[in-house]
Amino acid sequence: MTPNSHVSPGEQYFTAAPSSAERPKELAVELAGMSFQVHTAAGVFSGDRLDKGTSVLLRKVPELPESGIFVDVGCGWGPLTLVMARLRPEAEILAVDVNARARELTAINAKANGLPNVRVLDEAGAFAELSAASIDVIWSNPPVRIGKTALHNLWDAWREKLKIGGEAYLVMGKNLGSDPFLDWALNNGWNGEKIASSKGFRVLKLLRKL
Repeated sequence: MTPNSHVSPGEQYFTAAPSSAERPKELAVELAGMSFQVHTAAGVFSGDRLDKGTSVLLRKVPELPESGIFVDVGCGWGPLTLVMARLRPEAEILAVDVNARARELTAINAKANGLPNVRVLDEAGAFAELSAASIDVIWSNPPVRIGKTALHNLWDAWREKLKIGGEAYLVMGKNLGSDPFLDWALNNGWNGEKIASSKGFRVLKLLRKL
């Protein structure tokens, strides 16, 4: 992942309350072969387009279960959330991001595209609401630029929320540490493997160890 190019100096896409001008725009996007009309803005991850990593993840993930609790960790303006919600209207989709502007955009986009099965939460709210071993599927283009320690702590926390037998799918750039991250995960409570590579990105499948 790369920081959004339109944030204020020193401000990152994982800033909780962006201070940069929003510069809102509307885009027609195709996600997983489906058309969406979305609102985006500066100050969030990839606020002017669908990023390559998310595009790779959408092409490589397997089919979702018919129902359950699905979580988009680091939702940005919501591309993964929108796909999960449209594909599985019987599922409960939770879109989670620390960035308030990203959460607002995801909520707007879910409503604009007629997806009532989406709920948007900040990280603290999601962890407080979700019980242990309650999530069926996680999709994520994770915020690798928060740093290695913070990234590891994040996935330690999400591991405890994933069901035994649940699956997490992450896309990460090879040059941003996908392979070392997988090595760390395999030694810290996860089973997992690389399931795909494309355009410099790795798609990782992680399962909580028994």
